[in-house]
Amino acid sequence: MKPVIGIIGNSHLINDEYPAFAAGAMNVHAVAEVSNGLPLIVPTGAGTICVQSLMDRCDGFLFTGGRPNVHPEEYGEPATDAHGAFDRERDGIALPLIRACVMRGQPILGICRGFQEVNVAMGGTLYPEIRDLPGRDNHRMPPDGTLEEKFALRHKVTFTKDGPFHALMGAQEVMTNTLHGQGIKTAGQRVVIDGHAPDGTPEAIYIADAPGFTMSVQWHPEWNASDDPVSRPLFEAFGNACRDWATRGMRKSA
Repeated sequence: MKPVIGIIGNSHLINDEYPAFAAGAMNVHAVAEVSNGLPLIVPTGAGTICVQSLMDRCDGFLFTGGRPNVHPEEYGEPATDAHGAFDRERDGIALPLIRACVMRGQPILGICRGFQEVNVAMGGTLYPEIRDLPGRDNHRMPPDGTLEEKFALRHKVTFTKDGPFHALMGAQEVMTNTLHGQGIKTAGQRVVIDGHAPDGTPEAIYIADAPGFTMSVQWHPEWNASDDPVSRPLFEAFGNACRDWATRGMRKSA
């Protein structure tokens, strides 16, 4: 049985005027082909989603990347120009959904903005711009070039020895892409930082003592997910966790 995996979408304007909710095709393909799940794109418009009903109909959730950032009011800080654009409607759905899934044990996988959402949902804070910090590198997507060049592997991530990511990847050090501006400032309650970039930027987290799958990464594993040796085991493990949730009949009965 294919687990139903909700993919949290983003708000968009088509042709700068027509509002739409969408998710990247790479996320959909990763869920369908590597996690072996049934992808369901979740709109994030205010009033369109009941978190409890959504959880009752899905077996797990992928919190994708997105250009807008989590609003700093969600972690008690004022907005500045450095924080960039926001999507308050996604904040209103993603953050309570993450907290509810962690409590319930329902599988979640966070990517880039989703990684940051997991941290904020658990009470953590974010830096508005990593590249402005002393000793940090520029982690943003290259402004020019092809998609292949923008998603190319750019730096190492080192995992905690014998930690969950080390065990999953079968290696303590891997190469990843990097396409983000913000990053974790303080870790939320029970958020364990399990991997770092060479400049110290947190790149991999999980929730301590959570009853379900809670791995999240700052990079974009959806790119080349079928063939990349780092992306594939992550999406496979997430899919297996969602399938286990579905097989045990947790959907609707939890």
